[in-house]
Amino acid sequence: MTRILDGAATARTVRSEVKSATELLVARGGRPPGLAVVLVGQDPASTIYVGSKNRAAGEVGFVQSGVQLPASSTQADVVGEVERLNADNAVDGIIVQLPLPADLDSRSVLDAIAPEKDVDGLHPMNVGNLWLDREALFPATPSGIVELLDRAAIELKGMHAVIVGRSHLVGKPLAALLLQRQCTVTICHSRTRELPAVTRTADLLVAAVGRLALIGPDYVKQGAVVVDVGIHRVEDAEEVERLFPGDPKRRKTFEKRGGVVTGDVDYARVAARCSAITPVPGGVGPMTVAMLLANTLRASARRQGIDVQPLAPGTSDA
Repeated sequence: MTRILDGAATARTVRSEVKSATELLVARGGRPPGLAVVLVGQDPASTIYVGSKNRAAGEVGFVQSGVQLPASSTQADVVGEVERLNADNAVDGIIVQLPLPADLDSRSVLDAIAPEKDVDGLHPMNVGNLWLDREALFPATPSGIVELLDRAAIELKGMHAVIVGRSHLVGKPLAALLLQRQCTVTICHSRTRELPAVTRTADLLVAAVGRLALIGPDYVKQGAVVVDVGIHRVEDAEEVERLFPGDPKRRKTFEKRGGVVTGDVDYARVAARCSAITPVPGGVGPMTVAMLLANTLRASARRQGIDVQPLAPGTSDA
């Protein structure tokens, strides 16, 4: 029987552990971790994401601050705000919500974040330390995937992991984390020839390419573990029925909300071939927020010099 890897339940456990560790940090004479999320403009989706991060931070005992800048902000305005937060000793973690307005250079804004406060793990110093197997703040989504697999007692050592998608946010850092765990890693992308033939060799298949239901049953080896990072909202009734034939729960959700959320994996047709699979929603997404909190706790504990043993994805000895 296929195991459903419940990211929502695992994330609740991680958040509870972060909350307990935060209480321990304060009990040992420290201050609560401080998290600042910078939002430029009023993109509706970004506003929702920022709100959810701030609420999650408050629930675990962090001091959260949302920084709202107008869409007309210049590059200097945004970098200046980041530098102000860098200098604020009460702020341990800084997140700049992406995407930024098109006229701003995201890379230079992210590079301006102090590496020790870069809880998204995107600063070149953190990226370099990740690939050098050194201590660093790692991107939350890849960290969340590894944490979820660990807590499901899935043995990664010796697995052939195939990652479909080579982004800086997921594909590349996940490859580094899985190499640390002694996986053999293949990264695929839009130019990969005979993609299904490659993905069928995977013991662990990660779909992070941003294409609705790309990964069908002919892409998956029997008994593989499948992790779906994609997220798409489907608002066409015929498409919902095609993706989830005869599924009353999805149909009810569609009728109530005018759409359903699904991923890069054709879940209804792939699940039966897997030993384990993450659902969408309720899989990788909740783990991302949980690991952002864990990163912020880790950053705060380091900056304050107080050991509360915050969470970290497991690492191997070679």
